[in-house]
Formats: sequence, C-alpha cells, structure tokens
Amino acid sequence: MIELLKTGAYLVNGRELVEDTREAAARLTDLVGKDVPSKAEAAKATIAYGILKDHNTSGRMDKLQIRFDKLTSHDITYVGIIQTARASGLEKFPMPYVLTNCHNSLCAVGGTINEDDHMFGLTCAKKYGGIYVPPHQAVIHQFAREMLACGGSMILGSDSHTRYGALGTMAMGEGGPELVKQLLNQTYDINMPGVIAIYLTGEPVLGVGPQDVALAIIGAVFKNGYVNNKVMEFVGPGVDKLSADFRIGVDVMTTETTCLSSIWQTDETIREFYEIHGRENDYKELKPGDLAYYDGVVKVDLSKIRPMIAMPFHPSNTYTIEELNSNLEDILYDCEQKALVSLDGQVDFQLRDKIRNGRLYVEQGIIAGCAGGGFENLCDAADIIRGHSIGSDEFTLSVYPASTPIFMELVRNGAAADFMAAGAIVKTAFCGPCFGAGDTPSNNSLSIRHSTRNFPNREGSKLQNGQIASVALMDARSIAATAASKGFLTPATDLDLEFSGKKYHFDSTIYENRVFDSKGQADPSVEIKFGPNIKDWPKMSALPEHMILKVVSEIHDPVTTTDELIPSGETSSYRSNPLGLAEFTLSRKDPSYVGKAKEVQKAQKAIEAGADPLKALPGLAGIVETLWESFPDISRANTGVGSTIFAVKPGDGSAREQAASCQKVLGGWANIANEYATKRYRSNLINWGMLPFLIPEGDLPFTNGDYLFIPDVRKGVEDKASSFQAYVVKGDKMQPFTLKMGDLTDDERKIILEGCLINYNRSKM
Repeated sequence: MIELLKTGAYLVNGRELVEDTREAAARLTDLVGKDVPSKAEAAKATIAYGILKDHNTSGRMDKLQIRFDKLTSHDITYVGIIQTARASGLEKFPMPYVLTNCHNSLCAVGGTINEDDHMFGLTCAKKYGGIYVPPHQAVIHQFAREMLACGGSMILGSDSHTRYGALGTMAMGEGGPELVKQLLNQTYDINMPGVIAIYLTGEPVLGVGPQDVALAIIGAVFKNGYVNNKVMEFVGPGVDKLSADFRIGVDVMTTETTCLSSIWQTDETIREFYEIHGRENDYKELKPGDLAYYDGVVKVDLSKIRPMIAMPFHPSNTYTIEELNSNLEDILYDCEQKALVSLDGQVDFQLRDKIRNGRLYVEQGIIAGCAGGGFENLCDAADIIRGHSIGSDEFTLSVYPASTPIFMELVRNGAAADFMAAGAIVKTAFCGPCFGAGDTPSNNSLSIRHSTRNFPNREGSKLQNGQIASVALMDARSIAATAASKGFLTPATDLDLEFSGKKYHFDSTIYENRVFDSKGQADPSVEIKFGPNIKDWPKMSALPEHMILKVVSEIHDPVTTTDELIPSGETSSYRSNPLGLAEFTLSRKDPSYVGKAKEVQKAQKAIEAGADPLKALPGLAGIVETLWESFPDISRANTGVGSTIFAVKPGDGSAREQAASCQKVLGGWANIANEYATKRYRSNLINWGMLPFLIPEGDLPFTNGDYLFIPDVRKGVEDKASSFQAYVVKGDKMQPFTLKMGDLTDDERKIILEGCLINYNRSKM
C-alpha cells in the first residue's frame, strides 16, 4: 500500500523510478543516454525547485528569500496580522490579500466581538486594497481554490492547511508574522528544502476517497519525520487516474505530515478545473524534467488503499476500518491507554463501551470544511445515503459544503435533498467542526469526521470541566455508509456502490454580488472600524544582556500541539485581544501556567518601571544573591526576568501565531525543547522575540519551578552562537548545562534582539 524508500531516487520522464543505488548510473545510462546529469543538476528538474527559483530573491538557491504572489487569512488571524503591520508602517497591501470569514462566522460567542472583527476586515480591505469574503460564503481554502490559485504561483496563508498544490500552486501555511513580512515587502527566509516524491500508481477502488489515501500516507510518514519540513511532490502514472477534487482532498491533508508544502504535476484534468471556474488562463502545465532527482520517495499503490480511520487523538493514529472492526477490543483499548498521556488522566475516557453486539457505534458524523466539503465528496456521500435514514437514535449527521457555489449546485442537482431526506442537516460554509467551535457532541461521544484534525478538544470538549468527546477521521464515503447503517461503523467498500458522477457547474454570481474586491486599489480615506475587543499589542522589551528564566510549565507528551498551547474553539473569539486571549494559554494542558507566568512577569514589569524586581517576585532575591557571587556585574539595568516552558516536541498542528505570542504577552522569553514539531511554530517563537532553545532528548537538568540563568545571552545571539552556557540555580548552587540554538537568519537574530517583529520594523522605520 505505502512504501518509503531508504534512499533518494531519480524519476525518468515522469514515469519510471530509479533508486539511488550503486546500479543507478548504469540504469540511467540505459534510459537517458551517456550524458546523465549529476545528482545536483537532476535535483533542479523537480517542479518544486522551478517554482521556488522563480520566487526567490536572494540570488542563491541554498538560502531562499521568497516573495509570494498572494496572501490569504481568515477571521481569527487577520486582525492580529493587520494590527501588527499597521504598527510597523503599513500603507497599502502590496499584493492581493484575501480576508475570509469562516472561523468566527457564527457570531455566537462573546457578544459583538466576532462581527466587530468582520467589520474591521471589511474596512481594512477598502483602506489597504484587499478582498473581503463575508461569513458563510466560503471556507478560506475553497475560496482560494476557486478564485486565487494559479499555476506556478506561490500563496502564503495564515492557516496551516494552506495547500493548493493539486492546482499547481505551491502554498504554505505560516503564523501571522510571516504574512506581516510580506505586507511590508520583506521576505520568507528558509534553507532550500528537500523534495520528496509521492509516487502514485494504480487507481482507487470504488468507495475509497481522498481522505483514505491521505490518512494512509500520514500514518506512514508522520512518526518517522520522513517528509518533515520538506516539499511533497506528487508524481507518477497514478495522478492521471484522480479527479481534481480527489487530488485536492489528498493535498489539503499533507499539512498533517508536517511537510513544508506540496505540489502536483498538472494535466488536462486541472485545466478543466480552471475552465469550470472561468479562469482557464490561470492554468499552467507542470511536470518534472526528463530526469529529476528526489531526496526520498513515498510509493503509493492507490489500488491497495482501503477505507481508513484515524483514531483519537492524532491523524497519524491510523488503521483500515476493516482492521479496526476485526480487532475492536484490542485497538480501542490501545487508544484508551494512549489517551492517558494525551489527556493527562484528567477524565475517565472510554471507547470500548461503544461496542454494541460486536460492532462499533458512533454518535456523530460530520463532512465539512476544506477537506470534506468539496463537491465530489458530497455528491458521492449523497449517492450512498440516498433512500436511507440515519435513524432516530443518538447518531446525527451534519454536512457543510465548502462554499456557497458548491451548496448552490448541490441544491440544483438534488444532492442536498438526498441528505435532508435521510435526516442529515445541511449547513453553510464553516470551519467550526474542524477546530472545536461547532457540532460539539455529548460527553464521551465519538464523532467521525471528514475534516483535517482530531487532536484533543478539537470537537469542543473541556477537560477542566470533566467534559470529553473524541474524533476519528474518515472519508465522506465511509461516513455516509456509516450513516446509512444508523451509526454502526461501515466502510464504503462494504456496500454495493454506484456513483452518479454529477458534473459541477460553478456559479460565480454569489461572489460577484457579495465579495468586496478592491481590485488592488487602496482608499486611504476609509476609517477602520474598531470594536471594543480589538486591542493593540502591548509593549515588548528588547533582549537583555543577561537573562533569568523561571520554568513555569513542564510537558512530557511526545508531541504538544498548538491546540494545547492555546486552545481553539470559543477562545478564538478573543484572538483580536492579545491580553484577553493570553488568559487561556495552556488552559487545557496546564491550568496553573497563566498564574505562574504572571507572577514572574511582575519582576520584569518592575524593571521596566524602574522599581525593585526583588520585591516583586518572591524567591528572586535569593537567586540573585547566588548569582552575584559569580556574576557581580548583573543588575536590573542589564538583566531581564522572564518565564519559559519545556516541552518535548511542541508546535504540531495549527499555524496560529498565538501559540507563541500569548506566552510572550505573559512574559515568556524562551521555549526549551528536544525538537520543534514544525518550522512554522519555531518561526512564530522567533517573530515574537522568543528564544527557540534545544536540549538533548533525555537530558533535562531542571524541573518545573526552577530558575535558570543565561549570562551574555544577547552577545551570544549577536555573535551567532550555536550554544549558550546556562545554569540551574538552586539555593546557593549553580549547576551548568548547555542550551543549543538552531540556524537563524540575520534578520531573525535582529528580531530576537529587538524583542519582536513589531519592534524590529519600528527600528527600521
């Protein structure tokens, strides 16, 4: 089904793989002749290399400085981004910037604050020359597919699932500060990433959908980091066998592998997609060169993929549904044991109680968002459920088309009626079920969803209140099959299937009537509307010469998601209020964190006010007394006091910058980790002026509550040090240890020295 090559490989004429072994040279000579290019030259023949080269401004391909063609954000990110850019001197959006409203679109929590954010977005689109998509019209990524993607282009989005590779657009999801840089005509700076071929062969069997293929790939590559921070390039003869919607459905889930981005070879199928959407001129044929070298290969035989399920609490916790149904007791017990780690034993989590007469019963099904709400997914699901009933017991089914044009077509072709007749509820375009702000099931329920993630709390439960539910990810077709079985888990391949293959007719009228498009023309006379919840970023100090850190949280989970660092769901309503949102930091992982961080922050605030920090933070006086014996020059004029957290591998999941900025707002000055799960989380730390420290796995010289001292930390950053001498200070003892630092660009170092990206840009002004 899935095979990972242990070596790189050459792709000849886009079809035949030649593994990078000792026999490769002879084989390549047979295939392409005597003039076989070097491996380095062949690596330039990938699709990814060509697109990156076209957008690189550095003049060298090992250190990229990328300028994107377009930007996109939604309503829990664009306020902070624009506020940051305004504080840094923004006058006009220098490129097309789409502001969608698909996360806080219900306007159901927190009074007027959600719609206040939307009015902020609309007035900013007018003032700075952007595009504004009102609530319920489209989820961010579907609008981008329909109206923004373009062959050979690059798009940067402030949502981790910014993936339009199937349409020939290399897209990346990053934290807001990276979009701010683009708005200020700065660059996205990365080392040239590795490129991994996703080599597709065969053809999916009837009943297997894109989520099945995606979950199979995620299960194979996530834990071993095979594609981590690399570009996934989809090639091979199997690509031709997939519809545009199928490719899109696989592509959007590449985020869950922790890859940097994705790109696909394009063909007439993709040309037709653009033509249907009235944008045929935006199509571009993309394919690898005659001989292309890849740093690794994931071989996928599509014909062997079977309906998949990702059990709680991660998209990589995958099984075939057939395997799960054959080993229910064992697999459910294993999931319960894993949950003891994920949920810290806070609640009594059960799955085996869902076995009824030897079958797994689920309480909820949802097909939604950028992954599930596509036209083909919904039409196939409607074909399966037509003539059936979901029943009148606990099981419910909700369907969210990804855009109003898709919804309109489902109404016209009868699919919406098929869902409704079966007992399903058809709703407007909304991302809520994907991040814990919609369709929250009852306590201890299991929800099956064709959406992007199933992390803890993604379904809306609150551990601190004893509320727990869980999500398993599945494809729309098997969700529909389960719904037709009234909630008993059923793979679509178990049914006698016949899909109608309805053709999509895109109607742009709704966008023409409702979407505000400035056509790139800014109007400086427009006054921005600020709701009372929209607050400016607080002042942030520059990096001091020396630093005292107190460890205020210690997390030993194998991976810590951004949802655990700053929860999603109803807390999203406060993302326009840095201080208000910060109150929720680590609230579902370490409820004591906020109080502890604020206590430490009192010392730094005292320093900034010219007061005595030793009186502000109990226990600090004894620490400073010990330090003075070895470092008599430290004083409140040259030493900062802040907090830090330790986590084994933080930052998996969402691109949300708030996972870092909330820590900084509360006085955080560093993270310490064994590794960072994603490039985007590490970038968020840096852009908010926090030091991304590393220590070896298993070597933890401190514990929660300890004080750490890092002398000459500012000089170390200035001198491009890769190691920092640090000390654990306990009583009158100082225990030395080493903190490592990965590569930083010159600009990233300056950002850290200035204290954050806002300060850095202000200093440039």
